[in-house]
Amino acid sequence: MNWTKQLTWKLLINVLLSILLSVATVFALLLLCVFLVEMFGFARDIFGAIEEIFPPELVITVVGLFSFFLYYYLLMRLTVKRINQVVTTVQAIADGNLEQRIKVHSEVDELGKLEQNLNEMAHKLQYSIEEERRAERTKSELITNVSHDLRTPLTSIIGYLRLVEEDRYRDEIELRHYIRIAYEKSESLHLMIEDLFEYSRMSGGMTLHTQRVNVAELVSQLFVHYQVPVEECGMTLRMRNAQRPAYVNADTLKLVRVFENLLSNGMKYGRAGQFIDMVVHSDPVEARVEIINYGEQIPQADLPHVFERFYRVDKSRTGDRRGSGLGLAISSTIIELHGGRIWAESDATATRFIVTLPRVP
Repeated sequence: MNWTKQLTWKLLINVLLSILLSVATVFALLLLCVFLVEMFGFARDIFGAIEEIFPPELVITVVGLFSFFLYYYLLMRLTVKRINQVVTTVQAIADGNLEQRIKVHSEVDELGKLEQNLNEMAHKLQYSIEEERRAERTKSELITNVSHDLRTPLTSIIGYLRLVEEDRYRDEIELRHYIRIAYEKSESLHLMIEDLFEYSRMSGGMTLHTQRVNVAELVSQLFVHYQVPVEECGMTLRMRNAQRPAYVNADTLKLVRVFENLLSNGMKYGRAGQFIDMVVHSDPVEARVEIINYGEQIPQADLPHVFERFYRVDKSRTGDRRGSGLGLAISSTIIELHGGRIWAESDATATRFIVTLPRVP
């Protein structure tokens, strides 16, 4: 830092300049008086009368002090103005106006640093309060969504069990029908609670147990395991694998959970297309896995939000199908923890869920 820009030295310099200027002013006034006495005779009488009332030393002292304070005020006027601006801004921030900012006049002196620090403090305080409000809104929305999603199957379970309890069924076939519906709704409720617990646990931070995994081989195993469930849904599972291994550092169990979520999503919403494709690409930088279904298109307005928790596209895609609304949010969190990316693309022909993970040698 330039020492002349420091506030302490600036004050000292202003004091010295004020003294020099006041001395120069007094000396100039004395020269002016001498000039007037020599040029005009009546001036000698005027100055003589003043000298009889006020001693010359007193006049010189008063003029010197007045000049000193005048020059010091003029030199310090900008600094005082900056201090007043700091005081005004701090008062505004204290009153709750967190958008108030100070104009930074200098970045090298103490006042400039104080102005910068106050602006940064106000910005961080404003951001912190906004984050707190956002978190409060998120918590409120979470409670509302959880209450709604849990209440729906719970109401059905209670309703059908009440029918059984009150013997309001015609025969054993209807009794078993009621019990089966209650059982399916309880499974749905169990799935929601498990997904909610897992999502909350991931949001709070989770340790990955990573190892070197060949994504191409992992997807091949999932292809074998899911062929029968997909066929039971009236669809055909197809696969196009990479020509070479695609190794990544990953937690195998959590990565399997991601691909299972995407396959389940395709089985729910892609039945109109009859096929689900699993495609693996590999290059020196990343491994890329695509889960493609050919069912209903996701509207473009909904695509950026499909990985948000409890987000619903429309009733034609969600309808009465079981689901917690957290599967894609959980998948997104897992992939982010692995340092990868996940996103969705959808048009009239296909809906693609794409996962990329950084490769390792």
